[in-house]
Amino acid sequence: MADSSVSFLLDKLSSLLQEEVNLQRGVREDVQHIKDELERHKAILMKADSMEDKDPELKVWVKRVREIAEDMEDAIDEYSIRLVDHQQGNKYQQGNKYSFIHRMVFGLKTLGARRRIASDIQGIKSKVEVLSNERPIISGVGSGSSQRLSSRLDSQGDALLLEEADLVGIEQPKKQVCDLLFKDESNRAVISIYGMGGLGKTTLAKQVYDDPKVKKRFRIHAWVNLSQSYKMEELLKYLFQQLHSVIGKPVPEAVGTMKIEKVKESIKNLLQGSRYLIVLDNVWHVNVWDAVRLALPNNNRGSRVMITTRNRDIASYSCAGFGKNFHLEFLPEQEAWSLFCRKTFQGNSCPPHLEEVCRKILKLCGGLPLAIVAVSGALATRGTSNIEEWQIVCRSFGSEIDGNDKLEDMKKVLSLSFNELPYYLKSCLLYLSMFPGRHAIEHMRLIRLWIAEGFVNGEDGKTLEEVADSYLKELLNRSFLHVVEKTSDGRMKTCRMHDLLREIVSFKSKDQNFATIAGDQELVWPERVRRLSVINSSYDVLRQNKTRFKLRSLLMFAFPDSLNLFSLHELCSYTGVKLLRVLDLKDSPLEDFPAEIVNLYLLKYLSLKNTKVKSIPGSIKKLQNLETLNLKHTYVTELPVEIAELKRLRHLLVYRYEIESYAHFHLRHGFKVAAPIGNMLSLQKLCFIEVDQGSGALMVELGKLTQLRRLGIRKMRKEDGPALCSAIEKMIHLRSLSITAINEDEIIDIHNISKPPQYLQQLYLSGRLEKFPQWINSLKNLFRVFLKWSRLKEDPLQYLQNLPNLRHLEFLQVYIGETLHFKADGFPNLKVLGLDDLKGLNSMTIEEGAMQGLKKLVIQRCGSFKIVPLGIEHLTKLKTIEFFDMPDELITALRPNGGEDYWRVQHVPTVYSTYWRDGGWDVYSLETFGERVTDSNHSTAKRTLEPPTLWKV
Repeated sequence: MADSSVSFLLDKLSSLLQEEVNLQRGVREDVQHIKDELERHKAILMKADSMEDKDPELKVWVKRVREIAEDMEDAIDEYSIRLVDHQQGNKYQQGNKYSFIHRMVFGLKTLGARRRIASDIQGIKSKVEVLSNERPIISGVGSGSSQRLSSRLDSQGDALLLEEADLVGIEQPKKQVCDLLFKDESNRAVISIYGMGGLGKTTLAKQVYDDPKVKKRFRIHAWVNLSQSYKMEELLKYLFQQLHSVIGKPVPEAVGTMKIEKVKESIKNLLQGSRYLIVLDNVWHVNVWDAVRLALPNNNRGSRVMITTRNRDIASYSCAGFGKNFHLEFLPEQEAWSLFCRKTFQGNSCPPHLEEVCRKILKLCGGLPLAIVAVSGALATRGTSNIEEWQIVCRSFGSEIDGNDKLEDMKKVLSLSFNELPYYLKSCLLYLSMFPGRHAIEHMRLIRLWIAEGFVNGEDGKTLEEVADSYLKELLNRSFLHVVEKTSDGRMKTCRMHDLLREIVSFKSKDQNFATIAGDQELVWPERVRRLSVINSSYDVLRQNKTRFKLRSLLMFAFPDSLNLFSLHELCSYTGVKLLRVLDLKDSPLEDFPAEIVNLYLLKYLSLKNTKVKSIPGSIKKLQNLETLNLKHTYVTELPVEIAELKRLRHLLVYRYEIESYAHFHLRHGFKVAAPIGNMLSLQKLCFIEVDQGSGALMVELGKLTQLRRLGIRKMRKEDGPALCSAIEKMIHLRSLSITAINEDEIIDIHNISKPPQYLQQLYLSGRLEKFPQWINSLKNLFRVFLKWSRLKEDPLQYLQNLPNLRHLEFLQVYIGETLHFKADGFPNLKVLGLDDLKGLNSMTIEEGAMQGLKKLVIQRCGSFKIVPLGIEHLTKLKTIEFFDMPDELITALRPNGGEDYWRVQHVPTVYSTYWRDGGWDVYSLETFGERVTDSNHSTAKRTLEPPTLWKV
């Protein structure tokens, strides 16, 4: 993205001008000149993305701006690298008697670097001046090609491509929307239909709008088409004209000269005495609804407004008060197949020899009606005898979309969403093209990558991570992404882009030379490579193209044996990678830390996750810009003292899990460090540090890390409790706290926290508790609590039941009492409850009104628990009950065939009983009279073949 490249460069230019850098005479003025000119270009660039495809001259100009910005960034970064060694060897302090001499020496040593950047900047300045003279004028100002720049596209594009017959199963959603329209409510209500472009939102709304019963009920009605580019005054005047046409009155001649407020008032007067239906199709901005709603009176006659939008936030906002969101879903597999065959084979069934390849093509359409109709139309002209021709389409689906005129309309409809994105989100979205297709992308991984690339703008009062998280949520709300996996408490864990939308985004990424994907297929390399994703490819491909590299990001996605020919040591020695900011080597078959990595001075993000690396060298201190060091699931158990010199490090993640058992006390291994980590003041996440050696001093160091959001501690001793309490009181931003004692009999003494971190959301305690820490019940933001080996004598529920946001609660050997009592109104938002190895527990009482929102209950290894929980029938929202290694008496009482307590759980859709047998879990369904579940495709069975929770944080 040219605008993102320029924005990032402008920040670097500002820093360069502010720093006390001894530039050549005149260079500072040249840098300021370049900065001023690019500032003037930025306004054009922010609008150019949706226009350049229609204007070749603009496209060439934008490409040149992007390349100049990249050249300037390279010059600055290369200059910075040349200064690094000299700066480290010539540090001086103001006022030092040798400082003047040191300045002279430093100036002489850096003379070559300063001459080089002066020459580079002079050349770039000349190019910028040429660009400035050729700068286009857009938005209707100027002449020539700039006058033709327009992002308008018929907002009914998807509706024109989709007919009612194309929306398989439209009857049910149509009925649901009609029911909302006819609902007996006198207030004006808004029905928002939202979802990804191409789902048929407009088609559905049109079918409802044209229904004779709807027209009869709402005699005053109007349909307003919106495009991304609109003027509010024109929109309201068009609505005014529509309404006059419906009621059969001539439009006042003065409407053309009316001010916007007068138009609103006229519409309101026209509608005041009628029941009306207004449809706003394809709403892209909240301010559209803000402007229109003031003209639509709430006249208590049962009036309705229907909105279609791709943005969930707009749908929710417009429905606030009186209204209802209607999320249009993707087609189920069978309905998608029916539509595909009807369109591809003119109503006939699919030829048997083509079924396999056709189902693969259909899968790429991802249940999107528009895609299925468009792709089917393109395939319908192909002969059915040559299967190879169909296989080529499947293999080169992205190229087929780009080169097939019959798919152009579909591409335009899907591209609308991209063009409408704010400029700061476009680079974030394009970055997703670097991940393999259908790859589930980790939420936090993506956020850290965006930050390292410089895509995230700082906002007052927020960390960069919080801003990036808001970016991700905005992409979700705009239907670019969907959640693949959630945490037990409902937060997003992984996400993915729709396959077809990914092809559109990948095309834009390639067209704008944003990223290069090196896979197992032959690649035509671009002139410049700044971001490289290696997907199951060998080093030979990279070596042939090393001279093209000016890399900022290198991501690798490979099978375990695919890197046998890949030499990271050799790669890191190339000049083309010396400017790297991101190096992600997750899952690579590395056994040793590549020493050359420490020479990548600009590196901000380094991930060696899931590798076999065992140690980190002290020379890592050279990576002074490093912000994320991810060593999760490596064999690193100790970090060098020099790690404390990484003052910008924000995320230090070092731990691995054992596979033996989730209930094993030493399930997780952390790391030891003898460094003064209190110097690492930027740290936000520190997991999992082992504190059994030098723990007294280490607790003092932890107290200095006041920016921590997540802290994981292992091997805690009782005597260090007071010092840890003092440290935690200083961590006012803490969101997640995990503490594990040195062994399961060691007491965790964390009772004396007088000022607990009020933003704490997740708490994990593994070790004995002499008594329940009273400060926990003051944490109103807690949504997850896991307690293990606490062995409390008093019922811990009394301290947790009033936490308003607690959603997930798990106990393992927490309580030695005989009964648990869930009181009425307790745990108002609890969704998941797990009870494990409570050996003394023999009964459980659930009062009516307790845990009203509980959806999943897991009870396991409670050998004395033979009676069905009293009051379990009150849990009306319960979806799943899972019993693991529980007494036969309990299971028998719950069976549907004669079980005396079956009535208590008959409302629960899924009830399973599971036993550990011969190294695996045997799963039985109570609904099928204890029949063993053997269907490998049964999702619940697959899930319960593992323990209910792995206690992973």
